[in-house]
Amino acid sequence: MRRAVAGLGVAAVVALGVSVTGIGAAAASVPESGSADPFADDRLIDHVVWTDTRDGRRLMIFPTLSGRRDFAPPAGDRAWQEVLAQAPDANTPGMLDQFMCHWHWARVMESGKTSWNLEPWRPAVGYPETIAALCNP
Repeated sequence: MRRAVAGLGVAAVVALGVSVTGIGAAAASVPESGSADPFADDRLIDHVVWTDTRDGRRLMIFPTLSGRRDFAPPAGDRAWQEVLAQAPDANTPGMLDQFMCHWHWARVMESGKTSWNLEPWRPAVGYPETIAALCNP
């Protein structure tokens, strides 16, 4: 699927993103319309760690099990606020786009990935282009 997404145009990837967020095992965690988020009281992000790489700084985000399973619409914004509570320096448009790309795509396409890695040195190209670049513009 990762290769299939890479070969799509930006508009197709964004359109596909609307339907992909609730596929597979994750579908069981999608609340019905009007129902409460089953993970509303759970932490979504366990911890974050800043590291230095040869390319520059990297923020490693370690989601909780609930963070991997919560597909309620407001959960992504809540998870981002949990990231910012631990790493206020991450509050940039490019980092938000990378995070939301990981939130909507990486946790579905690469569900076993231990951490989601965001790099502030990557260009802020907007969310559609970030998706087209597989979260690494």
